Amino acid sequence: MSNSIAEESCRLEHLILSERAAFSDKSLGRLYAEKECPVRTVFQRDRDRIIHSTSFRRLKHKTQVFLSPMGDYYRTRLTHTLEVSQIARVIARGLRLNEDLTEAIALGHDLGHTPFGHAGERALDSVCSFGFKHYSHSLRVVDHLENDGRGLNLTFEVRNGIERHTSGEPAKTLEGQIVRLADRIAYINHDIDDAQHAGILTSDDIPEDICQVLGHRKSERINTLVCSAVENSGDSIILSQDVDEAFGKLHTFMFDNVYTNPVCKSEESKAVEMIQMLFRYFVSNPDKLPDEYKKIYLDQGEERASCDYIAGMTDRFAVATFNELFVPKSWLN
Repeated sequence: MSNSIAEESCRLEHLILSERAAFSDKSLGRLYAEKECPVRTVFQRDRDRIIHSTSFRRLKHKTQVFLSPMGDYYRTRLTHTLEVSQIARVIARGLRLNEDLTEAIALGHDLGHTPFGHAGERALDSVCSFGFKHYSHSLRVVDHLENDGRGLNLTFEVRNGIERHTSGEPAKTLEGQIVRLADRIAYINHDIDDAQHAGILTSDDIPEDICQVLGHRKSERINTLVCSAVENSGDSIILSQDVDEAFGKLHTFMFDNVYTNPVCKSEESKAVEMIQMLFRYFVSNPDKLPDEYKKIYLDQGEERASCDYIAGMTDRFAVATFNELFVPKSWLN
């Protein structure tokens, strides 16, 4: 009997990919065993599950840096995710690593992000007794919250890459380490682009010593960083020393001039207070939670259920819910 399409794909991986790659037929498996797909490898299947998830669709209305921007130009959490995926796949391809695994991790890495970006994350972290980190919540989303509470049952390699995409111990696969780097490459460069569009930065504001190493334009900087990763990575994903130092200086520059800039952050205090008020309301009134979160409340408590509900909101749904609960309505006769 001839091999299935998925089995043939696995065979080709061993012929084409580097010995350092994570091979689909060597996956450490899923939380729950299930019948394999005859057409897709395990990592291809994970990618598809993420793309079809509710949390992935909600990313299109979640803040990246600029809160609820009126124009269509600015990045959202979804467009950020797609840019991370593209950059990560190019690096993986250059290193002959598993693009399917890389793409799945990249597409799922921010599924647990709150409304209003890191402002919402800080707000929930300040009021939840167990704290809140978006990377840990992304894992909770794919393990427990999606698919009517059954989760997506992703492979260990994808789950590990999602959880470790930001800081701390690196992912166990090179593909997961690529996504961590690609995330930084994407957000720093597209945030420069958005800040320039908003009139907060000009291209001349970036220090010349950084530009001399990385390039003056977004495409040049991304190309420099991607090529450096491909040329210097081996048993871990790294940049050359000069590129790494310039990239660190660029991140510091962005922190000082954009990420803490009062112009683009002027509304953050309102967003933080709104998230905190919503959390306190639902903790005090768990009967007002949607039905799917009431089971979480009964099993794990009102804080856990309220946190899960609010973290899953889009920016505009959070505002609408706040208005419904706290803003007086006009009398209609």
